Amino acid sequence: MKHLLSLIIRFVPRKYLQLFSGVGLKAVGIFYAGNKVECPVCGSHYRKFLPYGRINPRPNALCPKCLSLERHRLIWLYLKEKTNFFSTKLDVLHIAPEPCFMNRFEKQHGEKYITADIESPLAKVKMDIHRIPFPENHFDVVLCNHVLEHVQDDIKAMSEIYRVLKPGGWAIMQVPFFSPVPEITYEDTSITNPREREKAFGQGDHVRMFGKDYPKRIERSGLKAVANRFAFELSEDTVLRNGLVRNEILYIGYK
Repeated sequence: MKHLLSLIIRFVPRKYLQLFSGVGLKAVGIFYAGNKVECPVCGSHYRKFLPYGRINPRPNALCPKCLSLERHRLIWLYLKEKTNFFSTKLDVLHIAPEPCFMNRFEKQHGEKYITADIESPLAKVKMDIHRIPFPENHFDVVLCNHVLEHVQDDIKAMSEIYRVLKPGGWAIMQVPFFSPVPEITYEDTSITNPREREKAFGQGDHVRMFGKDYPKRIERSGLKAVANRFAFELSEDTVLRNGLVRNEILYIGYK
């Protein structure tokens, strides 16, 4: 199973995965019936989550029902326990929206919840993150997870997030890190072949490998960067039950 999922994720374009993967994985979930793990996003129970990953699939990672991964489940718990995201209607911009969140966030925020993507058929607005088509000081929250490793200019993209955030607004901006994490973010625009990019940046459609300087890159956009250690506060039972990564840091930019 893990090798089949790895091949599908690696070679099927993202827009098709978003449209069709949910149906098949729900059927697979029947064979994972149990009560050892629980997805906090959709409330489903399994004996374990599905493996997920392009090259070396991570065990116990993907919820068969809502398609949440470890990072999504952590973000959900953080939003629920540490913010007013689920108690107040906010103006929210969700860039490259994850299917596990979309209906649930829209139910909470209604028409104030805007999804945007350069190609996803699921998003409401077709948008290039380098030129966000909204006025300054417009959104309370921006969600931008695993996007900045794909874009031509991550500093410009984050500057646009800064521009459209209201004063006091905040953005969650997760990016992948590959061990060993370099001290300085590595970029090389001369590398264009997907296979070579996979070797250099960890994935064929990545254009940079983020390093320990990521918070400093966030602050170059004007945002105040916070490396939030919420996951470290959770009990071991919560981490295991929800299929989380104990050492994952949430990178949040404040305006």
